[in-house]
Amino acid sequence: MNRKLFLASSISSALAACSPIGTALNNNAGFHHFLGSAQGLSEAVIGTHGLAREYPESAISSVYRIDSLPTPTSARYMDLLAGDFRGYRLVVDGAVDRTSTYTLAQLRAMPQQTQITRHDCVEGWSVIGKWSGVHLGDIVAAAQPREDARYVVFHCFDRDDQGTQYYESLDLHQAMHPQALLGLRLNGADVDADHGAPVRLRVPTQLGYKSAKWISRIEVVGSFANIEGGHGGYWEDQGYEWYAGI
Repeated sequence: MNRKLFLASSISSALAACSPIGTALNNNAGFHHFLGSAQGLSEAVIGTHGLAREYPESAISSVYRIDSLPTPTSARYMDLLAGDFRGYRLVVDGAVDRTSTYTLAQLRAMPQQTQITRHDCVEGWSVIGKWSGVHLGDIVAAAQPREDARYVVFHCFDRDDQGTQYYESLDLHQAMHPQALLGLRLNGADVDADHGAPVRLRVPTQLGYKSAKWISRIEVVGSFANIEGGHGGYWEDQGYEWYAGI
């Protein structure tokens, strides 16, 4: 079982890194079926019961590498950035009994958690950083999800060259994981624009593309089938696994 998980993870990294082997495998339908089966196994075995390893301060990387679509340059985001995000509002809505809106100051005033965890990129590199912020589960619980709620969708400010908006999702159980964080600070300073300011998701139990940057809205839904490409995330709509457990 562990060998299958390791093999799927290793070959996925080769795929993402566009190696010659990965390019050939990417065109193989049988291989994609194998990755899909490994995804289900990984979620069943690891799920949200385990914890990501936490590190000492001495392990923090000197440079926290940037990965993602380019930092947003829309008029809305640039205005927020110029105003030090004083006009930012995080909306939490959807299949909830209590729609909520948070300013950045309100988020900073909530109980904060700190973790030193590793960010593992699907491209094969990793970096360790110290993140502080609000436990995602506290935000979700305060919204009081309805009985039909199943997923938490993160809508973001960034878009690709074709104008497609970045988004990600977790199921409710993953969202309540004790290490799932709405990150506000990185390595002792407010998160900067390139790393996802003012709010980014940190899910250290899954690959880096699940930790969406530049979050503008959190929507609780019963299904994500009608959101963008319908697979639960920007990269998932392009063939990546929805559950990206490490």
